[in-house]
Amino acid sequence: MLRIAVPNKGSLADTSTEMLQEAGYTGRRDPKDLHIIDPANEVEFFYLRPKDIATYVGSGALDVGITGRDLLLDARMPGAREIESLGFGESTFRFAAPPGRFTSVEGLEGVRVATAYPGLVDGFLDDHGVAVDLVPLDGAVESAVRLGVADAVADVVSTGTTLRQAGLEIFGPVILESEAVLIGAPEEADGTQTLLRRLRGVMVARRYVLIDYDLPARLIDEAVAIAPGIESPTISPLRDPEWLAVRVMSPRKDVNRVMDALYAIGARAILVTAIHNARL
Repeated sequence: MLRIAVPNKGSLADTSTEMLQEAGYTGRRDPKDLHIIDPANEVEFFYLRPKDIATYVGSGALDVGITGRDLLLDARMPGAREIESLGFGESTFRFAAPPGRFTSVEGLEGVRVATAYPGLVDGFLDDHGVAVDLVPLDGAVESAVRLGVADAVADVVSTGTTLRQAGLEIFGPVILESEAVLIGAPEEADGTQTLLRRLRGVMVARRYVLIDYDLPARLIDEAVAIAPGIESPTISPLRDPEWLAVRVMSPRKDVNRVMDALYAIGARAILVTAIHNARL
């Protein structure tokens, strides 16, 4: 059986569970369950702290897992490898300090830097040849400077509002653009490719919709330029030889713009259908 590590709590947990269910797997129903067997799909699920997943997978104790790229790099587990990004749980890591105190990462040489991701930040600073005194914290990193335990911080940034409220400003390069990823053990286990294909199918279904519409045949080139699809549209004749029926996959985020543009050139009976799963 394929042994899969899944976050048991935190920002990645719910979406990970939803994706696996949409991929056809049977997961836990009680949030207290830490181990579930899905015999029909020949997998076992182990619900673990997100920070521990890279350690279990990298050691070979488990075959694959879902975690954040930030947590994978922070664990610094040589055996754990990223297989695929999963399109959710995005976050950005940056340095911040009191306004004007630092302007570059090189300026951090020898000072105290607080972070909840010491492995990640240490690896980044090593790559830049900068040595600092890391102050590991488990949360509320933005308070570290005000409370006098650090000179700068390295933390997750979304809008930057929390850092500004703490009297800090962002400086230097982006440390990491993170998101949820599927990771694997050093040796690929049987069933990994099946899991990967299923998760890719779910991601396609979440990102794309099907658009069906009728169109005067003379306008097909204009319509294809608006909505080219992943490979090309499916085009079928209608009873009226001057009209065509067209079906195309289109990014979900663009669907209203595409519908407006198709209607403007003469398409009619434009219908949008959700995709529940896919194999491309």
